Amino acid sequence: MSYPVKKLSNGISIPYMGMGTFGSDRYGAREVSAAVKDAVEYGYRLIDCASVYQNEDLIGKLLADVLADGKIKREDLFIQSKVWNDMHHKGDALLSCAKTLKDLQLDYLDLYFVHWPFPNFHPPGCDVDSRSPDSRPFITEEFMAFWQQMEKLVDMGLVKSLGMSNMTIPKMEAVLPLCRIKPVALEMELHPAFQQPELFDYCIKNNIQPIAFCPIGSPERPDRDTTSEDVAATQMPVIVDIAKAHNVPPAIICLKWATQRGQIPIPFSVRPNEYKSNLECGVTDPLTDAEMEAIKKADANCRLIKGQVFLWEGATDWHCLWDEGGTINGWNC
Repeated sequence: MSYPVKKLSNGISIPYMGMGTFGSDRYGAREVSAAVKDAVEYGYRLIDCASVYQNEDLIGKLLADVLADGKIKREDLFIQSKVWNDMHHKGDALLSCAKTLKDLQLDYLDLYFVHWPFPNFHPPGCDVDSRSPDSRPFITEEFMAFWQQMEKLVDMGLVKSLGMSNMTIPKMEAVLPLCRIKPVALEMELHPAFQQPELFDYCIKNNIQPIAFCPIGSPERPDRDTTSEDVAATQMPVIVDIAKAHNVPPAIICLKWATQRGQIPIPFSVRPNEYKSNLECGVTDPLTDAEMEAIKKADANCRLIKGQVFLWEGATDWHCLWDEGGTINGWNC
């Protein structure tokens, strides 16, 4: 079965739904990579990777096995990855990309993201209160110096498209006019409990494709990223009621909403029944206009991935990262 694709602003096609590979500290690299192999053989063509997930080498080995028999060709796949925060220095973009390509056993990436817009490193699995003494707020000049490294990767043929992630409208407005090669996509947290309508609309207006992480509210995210105030998208009454009407799990309604709204969700699962039904759900039994409107009105504005570990010395809390006052927050937030 063929699945829908969307056109990015540079004319490149991207599948309408992908598969995430962040194991959320709950699944090992072998379990995740095995699920990726099976998912690709089932029909997935978009795979969302990142160097920090520490599984690109095993994913690459199994992707190579899939490609070896010739039934699926490299050009059939859309593989994207992200450069991590500890690789924002001069020359690091090429080093990071080269390692990802080696690990994934690929000659090029279809899309390469700046994972977070500031070089604030924290080790995988650290406590949410962990702070690096070298952490810095977003600084336009520093970001653009790194973005120019990313642009060179396109010039070299190592990357076909560039993307940003975890950005805000003030940050986007600061950098977009300075980009020689503009981002074709923004990876952002999007689910029924956190719809980010202003940023979503900003992306659409500027021909930037929203790609949704945590599309079902990330129920298996690390415990360190969970607070008592969080709203679970799959437990929202409107989602539960619509799921009953369609006789499907609430997670499927979250994904139907995502694809019909226009974002590209990248749900994660290692369970075959889940990732197979995820891929199918966007092409069968669509939500009604009334159901879409009911979900829109239920937005709880609940950010789950708050980013506390990226705070710099002197920052008051995680709200400083997200420019909620309409301007870029600096050292004195």
